[in-house]
Amino acid sequence: MGTEETKLAVVAIVVEREESVCELNELLHGCSNYIIGRMGIPHRERGVSLISVAMDAPADVISALSGKLGRIRGVSAKVAYSRLPNG
Repeated sequence: MGTEETKLAVVAIVVEREESVCELNELLHGCSNYIIGRMGIPHRERGVSLISVAMDAPADVISALSGKLGRIRGVSAKVAYSRLPNG
């Protein structure tokens, strides 16, 4: 991760279209060196998946990922940042 200041954050993702999962996974794979962990929960009755992604990354990387995720049809994403000092 180098010496750049990083932030701890959780990206909350709601996937409402199964067809969007491939594009979503490609974006997450592109940030894999910043991802600490990932948890996905399918809600089969509603046909929706809820995903949380824990990251330790520069703020611009987190923000860019969230924006790209939000542009995928059927995907919503929001970020919660830790208030801990930057790493």
